[in-house]
Amino acid sequence: MSPSPAPDQSLYELALATDPALPLLQVSPTTLKAAFSAVLELLIDRELPAIVWAKLPRGAVWQTELAQYSALAGVAKALYVFKNPREEGTDDTLVSAIADPAADPDSLLAGVAETPPAAWQELLLAPESQLRREYFLLVWAENFQGCILAHRPRSAQPAKAPVNAIEAGVGLAEAMAAGAIGDSQERRQHLLVLSSFDAGLIAQVIGGLAHAETMTVPTSSIASASGGETQPKLALADAVTQWQKLTGEMAITPSNPATLGQLFMKQVQRQEEVWQRNAAYRRQADLVEILQIQKEELSNALRAKADFINTVGQELRTPLTTIKTALTLLNSPSLKPPQRQRYMELIEKECDRQSSLITSLLDLVQLDQAVSPTALESIRMADIVPGVVSTYQPLAEEKGVRLAYTVPEDLPSIACMANWLKQIVINLLHNGIKFTPTGGNVWVRAKKQGSYVNLEVRDTGIGMAPNDLPKIFDRFYRVRQASLEETSGAGLGLTIVQQLLVHCGGSISVKSKPGEGSTFTVLLPIHPKQPLPPPG
Repeated sequence: MSPSPAPDQSLYELALATDPALPLLQVSPTTLKAAFSAVLELLIDRELPAIVWAKLPRGAVWQTELAQYSALAGVAKALYVFKNPREEGTDDTLVSAIADPAADPDSLLAGVAETPPAAWQELLLAPESQLRREYFLLVWAENFQGCILAHRPRSAQPAKAPVNAIEAGVGLAEAMAAGAIGDSQERRQHLLVLSSFDAGLIAQVIGGLAHAETMTVPTSSIASASGGETQPKLALADAVTQWQKLTGEMAITPSNPATLGQLFMKQVQRQEEVWQRNAAYRRQADLVEILQIQKEELSNALRAKADFINTVGQELRTPLTTIKTALTLLNSPSLKPPQRQRYMELIEKECDRQSSLITSLLDLVQLDQAVSPTALESIRMADIVPGVVSTYQPLAEEKGVRLAYTVPEDLPSIACMANWLKQIVINLLHNGIKFTPTGGNVWVRAKKQGSYVNLEVRDTGIGMAPNDLPKIFDRFYRVRQASLEETSGAGLGLTIVQQLLVHCGGSISVKSKPGEGSTFTVLLPIHPKQPLPPPG
């Protein structure tokens, strides 16, 4: 080996001094764990006899592959594990797990047994050692030499906080998995990492490791896996003698390309696994977001349904209350005939109102079971609108309102249902005639407008105030007009029109001013499959 450098030098700084061109990476503890695992799994898969020097963060999650390698039967090797003083005596150290694997059946290390005592040696670093802020994995085999060195800069050390999962002895990766480290704190845990497969550089690093400052450990014995015998912890000088002897006996050859290729593929595999997990997490996050939106929509729908039922109850009770009051008054013996007639008319009007309300409610229920857009019919306005207008002609004449329509025969067919179109025209005509005084006019016009057919219902009635316009399509909303003797109806006519148009892909808008009338504009989509023209 090369001459030893200055005592207790940072291995990270030693490697950079030996080869300043080494690329540096800033990685998270999770990424460092993946790199360590890839190298150790390579030793396990190929059963490579090797000398391994390691200093890993605390926690069984970091020790798993090292324990598996040490448990391989018939593979000559030596493992030297360096630890910081505060890690001494933790329950998840590898020696304890190997000594008594049955003590914790759920441990990641359970099942490791029959391990030769010499396969694992611990060396306790002194508090002032330069290696306290570093983690490393050094591998020396006949046809494979590699090292991974990680340095924890002081700027990356998180501020002192109350006792948490990390201070309790859980590894960094475990703490992050448990949520003990937040995003900002995880960024502060990033490590500076370099790696090399140059045997000369690795020999320099191992030479620096031989001069690490370690603590003198009392002869506290640890139960071995070979039947109750005890063994003192190894001093650094003895360990150096051992590994120098072992490395001297190895016939070192350049790293096998197949071995390096397998290591590369293992890292690619790990990256693919990480990508797959992240993709699964993203899909889960997207699903959670979708479910959250659906939950909010369902909650809103339930609230709207509850409000609707409450309003329906009030609307149904109002006519009944009026009818009951009128019936009570009719029982009065002193009631005069004109008053009796007025109460009878009131009862009749409220019964009509109740019937209209129930009919409209049934229409709304049917809309909830409407057909899909693919089942919409191809219908012509000229086949529907004139007939509806003719039906309302007598009502308009009785009130003294002029009713007219203009529906060209050559308009393209629309995608709708015949009964829906009838209901739309009926509701709009009914409102137009109802709110137009004697001598007024109501027009119905249809024309093509882009990919829609425009159906316009215009009246010269009393119009609406600007603050009423945003509400007229709300359920049970009725415009109160001082110029009308009374405001009847269920307040559902325009709601039904709007819902019918939504189901067939159309829309409705309104323009109105008090005293100047109202104009309702309906847009209905042209059916994509137009019928063939009649034979000439």
